[in-house]
Amino acid sequence: MTVGVREQPRGEGTPRPRPGARPGLVGWLTGLAVLAGVGYRLWLLAHATPATNSDEATMGLAALHIAQGEGFPVWFYGQQYMGTLEAYLAAPVFALAGAPSLLGLRLPTLALYALFLLLAWRLTLRLTGDRWFGLLVVALLALGSDRIIKNQLIAGGGYPEMNAAGAALALLAVQLASGRPGRGSTDARRPGRRLAGWATWGFLAGLMLWVDPLVLPYVAATGVVLVGFCRRELWGAAGALLGAAAVLGAAPLLLHSLLNGRNPLDAVLTASGANATAGWADRLTGGLLLGPGLGMGFCSPGQCATWQLWWALALPLLLAVAGVTAWQALRTRDPGPADPGVVSPRVAAAVRLALVLAAVATLGAYTLSSAAGLTPVESSRYLSCLLISLPALLWPVWTVARHGVPPFVSGGRGVASTFVSGRRGVVSTLARPVAVVVLAATLGTAAHATWRAAQTVPATRAAEARHAELVDTLRHLGIRQVHAGYWTCNRLTFASAEELVCAVVDDTLRPGFDRYPAYRREVERATAPAWVAPTGSPLAHALDERQRAAPGSLDLVTIEGWRIYLPR
Repeated sequence: MTVGVREQPRGEGTPRPRPGARPGLVGWLTGLAVLAGVGYRLWLLAHATPATNSDEATMGLAALHIAQGEGFPVWFYGQQYMGTLEAYLAAPVFALAGAPSLLGLRLPTLALYALFLLLAWRLTLRLTGDRWFGLLVVALLALGSDRIIKNQLIAGGGYPEMNAAGAALALLAVQLASGRPGRGSTDARRPGRRLAGWATWGFLAGLMLWVDPLVLPYVAATGVVLVGFCRRELWGAAGALLGAAAVLGAAPLLLHSLLNGRNPLDAVLTASGANATAGWADRLTGGLLLGPGLGMGFCSPGQCATWQLWWALALPLLLAVAGVTAWQALRTRDPGPADPGVVSPRVAAAVRLALVLAAVATLGAYTLSSAAGLTPVESSRYLSCLLISLPALLWPVWTVARHGVPPFVSGGRGVASTFVSGRRGVVSTLARPVAVVVLAATLGTAAHATWRAAQTVPATRAAEARHAELVDTLRHLGIRQVHAGYWTCNRLTFASAEELVCAVVDDTLRPGFDRYPAYRREVERATAPAWVAPTGSPLAHALDERQRAAPGSLDLVTIEGWRIYLPR
């Protein structure tokens, strides 16, 4: 005897909403959830939240150079990995606005979030056919903790576009696997549309290989689904088109590697902490205890309270249940849908299983990396792709919450099934309320984290105002070249549209890491560049010591939060 979550009856598929059907209550609520998610993030952008940094400014400078036709960078300045897709998306915004701005840099990331929200909703409907479950998924994705908001809105490279691409790859896999030739589908009767689907999947896969390899588990998992259901088709024109489109998407990476003889994988491994050391206890704590809550939006800004760590305990169980139920459904034979508007249950189960396995691979790779142990709070951004798997993770819980544990079906054997069968009454009594509690806790914890993130807006807006005052003060003093720390330099240059040029120094006043070396060359040619440091920082302390050692060598100008040192 075996137990499982209720699936569609054998021989039936997952219904697709009828075109032109009235949305009804659930449709209106879903639309409101989408508007709330986009509106919340637009409100944050209007208040300069989340806080920007020098890395985001570096992407903004790349966008400015593209808009001005001065350069077309393949990689994020100063490194040999992480493609500059966000810069190319923001460049037209800068060109139309006539000047760079933080809002202009982030408008494309907001659009990418909105696209991800819609794709996730559509993917959920295709996999489950349940509009109310689609509403739940959209509501969860509309919320946004501090870490989630940073991943989705900061144009720092890779993160805003990965989720949209991953959801699109999964949705295309559903469409292509369901509409394979001989299955009576609409796509099978429209070869041109189907070939376009293959090309789109291949292009997105190649593009993500260039942008950020963190999404590769989802590329691989959905690719396996396509091979499993469409292997014969892939031997023909579809496979050739997919391969050509993938090469086109990854063209910047491939051309740069061929011309320069560099392997971007080496740079990725270095950035992930492969050359650093972290103990296994720290890796397991950062990867399996702190990572899931932070990376999936259940923690307060910069920390996880003890009660918020429940998600780290629930996630392995959710992965196991979702994987087992999807596998059971995949093993059930069905003739495939005759209705063009129906998704085969086996295809839906295969894609759900792919999403679960991709999540396991993502979590496992992160836990094995030293980054999980060395910087667990900030590095939790590496788990941002787990949101793509949310429909697959919560579908079994939702099914039990709505319908309870289904009747046992015959055919299972062994001690485990006998044990479960003998306690059927207990399971049936407890499973439904437990599932409801899990869903309520998921929504409640995410909502609390969102509320805590919203509370940071006044402080972030005040810090941005102080930085704007710093830029205005430097302009008023006639300063054009400055020395500053890494997290100050490119932010100053971007905020001033390159009117101010900055060279990086470390806390001992020695040259630091300049992502764009041309700025350092310009500062070194200046006769008397200024120094800028945040109040109370180690750099400010070093400059104060220099001023005390050589009285009269520097004039000090102070504004709230900043110290400006002017050489005489």
